[in-house]
Amino acid sequence: MPSDRIATVPLLGLDFAALDLAATLRLLAGRPPEAPFAAVVTPNADHLVRLAAAPALLPLYQGAWLRLLDSRVVARAARAFGLPAPPVVPGSDLTAALFAQVISAAEPVTILGAEPAVVAAVATRYGLARVAHHNPPMGFDRDPEAIATAIAFLEANPARFTFLAVGSPRQEVVAAALVRRGQARGIGLCIGASLLFLAGQERRAPRLVQRAGLEWAWRLAQDPRRLARRYWGNTAILRLLWQESRRGEG
Repeated sequence: MPSDRIATVPLLGLDFAALDLAATLRLLAGRPPEAPFAAVVTPNADHLVRLAAAPALLPLYQGAWLRLLDSRVVARAARAFGLPAPPVVPGSDLTAALFAQVISAAEPVTILGAEPAVVAAVATRYGLARVAHHNPPMGFDRDPEAIATAIAFLEANPARFTFLAVGSPRQEVVAAALVRRGQARGIGLCIGASLLFLAGQERRAPRLVQRAGLEWAWRLAQDPRRLARRYWGNTAILRLLWQESRRGEG
């Protein structure tokens, strides 16, 4: 399905797909494996705050085939300010559903990022027999040679689904480069830390906590030293949504 036929909901400079998880899975599963490489990005509050501060990064997201909102907090806050809110499709939920419902054990899967033990655990959990994995060095996005190596690996290991797990905005930079070069095939999903949950190295919040929009609080309690500054900075999302609502009133 061409991207211009996917209904979207505009929010904070991005057009988010008006698709829930089930509809997203059908769309992804129905795309031919040999189709030109297409990127799927899943912006959350952290991404949106960063994009407001560094608008030069916006094309990385605007040029993606599919943008899915990965934040119940953002969706609820948007509605509170009278803004339309797209459906929420967390990247971790999408990744888990793809492995459980769409990807067969025999088909190739390509992964960029994550430690070998994480990839091995995911492969064992889902019985994956053909996993191509490359974990670039820390700071590879500042090393042209390392970036070129990562891109060459992805182009040499085509798969219906490629998982880019090197964090934002590095994964979006790689995805945009693959789209621009036009040699890769399949779908590239920018999924951040999603594989850590599937491998059991990090625990997700209980489902009721997720549905209440409090997964951020659960993760903060698990790792306050690393996440406290990020989540405090993310309170700026409220100001951004308020400003957007005011522009709509003008």
